[in-house]
Amino acid sequence: MPDTALPPVLQAFHAAINAGDTDAFIALFPADGTVEDWGRRFSGHQAILNWSAKELIGAKGTLSYGEVIERAPNRISLNTHWASSFFTGDSVFTFVLGDDQIRELKISAG
Repeated sequence: MPDTALPPVLQAFHAAINAGDTDAFIALFPADGTVEDWGRRFSGHQAILNWSAKELIGAKGTLSYGEVIERAPNRISLNTHWASSFFTGDSVFTFVLGDDQIRELKISAG
């Protein structure tokens, strides 16, 4: 799926991760944003950055977006593929959006 079919914040998320741009990545979350990665929950910028340093941007991976599974006004779920030094495989990324930011990202089994 082309990124242009997605909200700009998700286009920016994709670009930041694949460029390894930690500053651009964390700027997409509000200070009280959360990431839930297969049941583990990380709340706030520092917790998200610590998680990302090992498992996301720090893993130097590539994120590919697949088909949209669910789309609602402030929520979108996508099939994704992640290939990195930490983990390689398919997942579902569910984003809760608000105020042009990612309020919550939930990563779960695909």
